[in-house]
Amino acid sequence: MGQDDLKRAAARAALDYVVAGRIVGVGTGSTARCFIDALAGIKDKIAGAVASSEDTRRRLEAYGIKVYDLNDIDDLPVYIDGADEITPQLHMIKGGGGALTREKIIAAVTAKFVCIVDSSKSVDTLGRFPLPIEVIPMARAQVARELMRLGGRPTLREGFVTDNGNIILDVHGLHIADPVSLETALDHIVGIVASGLFARRPADVCLMGTDKGVVTLGG
Repeated sequence: MGQDDLKRAAARAALDYVVAGRIVGVGTGSTARCFIDALAGIKDKIAGAVASSEDTRRRLEAYGIKVYDLNDIDDLPVYIDGADEITPQLHMIKGGGGALTREKIIAAVTAKFVCIVDSSKSVDTLGRFPLPIEVIPMARAQVARELMRLGGRPTLREGFVTDNGNIILDVHGLHIADPVSLETALDHIVGIVASGLFARRPADVCLMGTDKGVVTLGG
């Protein structure tokens, strides 16, 4: 099976976690798009969705799925999204699609975070994929200096602006042995809106598409 087939298999498996009659949180990226395509088949069984990006909102609405503002709902039973890397502890790097801040907000609100990935995203230690950091534009140089002090090599994601009007620094060269501590340190750097480390709030479940079928990690 190809990588796209594995993504679609994980996305279809995630439908089992959608709560009938309720709103579902939906992530951003290629695997999340696979989930939206699958979700369209059961759209009459859900109340609607919360989108983590404008791209996701447009795709949901194209299928006729009602999209709610997170501020207008009281609770969110499940959030389904992909990841750029995930460890056996379900710590993740996210943000390859640039929606990491809104993804992190929805992850903080939801009762259950279901991560859907293909097996290429599985790692023992985070850091092979550059760590995305959303930054206030005027703080770019200062934040870059702080990231270099932490051992990273930050590069500006050229020609990209987040849905929040900010920039992304992709940090290369990090070997993230303690993702919780690093996430905490990054959160204390003035000018950083959010990092793509999802460790303090990891996934609750990972559905991983493999050549032997979809493997479930966590509970």
